[in-house]
Amino acid sequence: MKPGNHINFLLRLLIDYVVLILTFLSTREYISGLGDVFFSGFNLLLLCISIIAWTVIGMSLHLYDEFRTRSFSYEFVAILKTVLLHACFFTFLFFYCFKYYPYPRTFTLLYTFLTFVSITVAKFIVKQSLLRLRSNGYNIKNILIVGTGDTGMKFYKTILSNDHFGYRCVGFVDEQTNPYLNGQYLGKISDLTRILESHEIDDVIVALPETLNTEMENIIITSEKEAKRVRIIADCHRFCTSTASMNFFGKFPLLTIRTSPLDDLAKQRFKRLFELCFTTVLFITVFSWLFPLIGILIKLSSPGPVLFKQERWGLKNKKITCYKFRSMTRNSDVVDASGRYLQATRNDSRITSVGRFLRKTNLDELPQFFNVLMGDMSLVGPRPHPIPLHQESKNTIQNYMLRHVVKPGITGWAQVNGCRGETRISGQMQKRVDFDLWYIENYSFWLDCQIIFQTLMNMIKGDKNAY
Repeated sequence: MKPGNHINFLLRLLIDYVVLILTFLSTREYISGLGDVFFSGFNLLLLCISIIAWTVIGMSLHLYDEFRTRSFSYEFVAILKTVLLHACFFTFLFFYCFKYYPYPRTFTLLYTFLTFVSITVAKFIVKQSLLRLRSNGYNIKNILIVGTGDTGMKFYKTILSNDHFGYRCVGFVDEQTNPYLNGQYLGKISDLTRILESHEIDDVIVALPETLNTEMENIIITSEKEAKRVRIIADCHRFCTSTASMNFFGKFPLLTIRTSPLDDLAKQRFKRLFELCFTTVLFITVFSWLFPLIGILIKLSSPGPVLFKQERWGLKNKKITCYKFRSMTRNSDVVDASGRYLQATRNDSRITSVGRFLRKTNLDELPQFFNVLMGDMSLVGPRPHPIPLHQESKNTIQNYMLRHVVKPGITGWAQVNGCRGETRISGQMQKRVDFDLWYIENYSFWLDCQIIFQTLMNMIKGDKNAY
């Protein structure tokens, strides 16, 4: 860790320590009003334990990583994880070690709440202050770009258009110059040692194409001899997403250009366990009487079966049988004369009177909880499409097939953001797919809870795009 980075790390720790002390004192002030002594040697010990636990947990959960080029949302997630684990630690401490501590639940809840709010506000203020300072030329890191080709110039333009990142390009090194460098060409790769010695440089950014990888070893050895950190822009950078990650396969670094939290088997199992418990409770408490009631209404409204079965595409592009309450008249056409899928439209003559209500309130989707129990679907995920619509979209919509790296869902991020109903207008299906991909790349248990809650609210008030 460089001296400047070390100082920044210590300052961030110090700010957190001050916040922890103030929130601890505020919590003790409140509890002292309940009849407890405001402060004592034991409470001082508890504060020290809290600070040590916070430091260990925070460093383990990457709370003190460099967030210079990332939005505050990344830091916020790290704060939330640290606070929750810190609260669990205190719960364990009071339950097993300090059983006679007065008002342990009140202390833990209040201390956790105040810590979360205060740390979040403090770090947001620090983040904004640093952004302002960097925009004004302070707290800047100097970088040297090796490579004047397309990759190097695009990286340089990224620096120029994001001055709040706090990076300044000292110049370029390459075997040949570029007319757009505006005098920033410093020399050839063979001159690298001289250039590093004569300029104040923090990082060396290697932006060379694959054909020049023979120079890579020389660049790395020379830079590290001058105590400069080397960062390499992968030649496949244009294919990478914000969720790209790197792992080692033996000694080989493998770059995954698109990842999801659901790649983690533990998260898959937790999601599945939650869905099974949630679905079982619904079947026992609600569906046991609601399903027969809806079935009777469907039978009275029009002849035909209660359930409608349709083949759709699921996980890994495998066919599944999707169940719904029948909302259209029996034997309704699903494709036109040219084989194009007939989506439901407003005032569609195929929809029955009861079916219109079921579709408006999303009640027609409830039998898909059977799919959840069978493991074909999830509660939350990209909505599966009928085969004709799927075939139309997979060759025309960008990244459409990436929706199938996870199980389809009864509801999804696209649906609660208004992307449901017809997709005839240009761009509607692409927007839906973009929402689905965002969900896949940003999955969390709490996001699932939010989507389920929003879906419930939409069912109560009715969805204007559901018909």
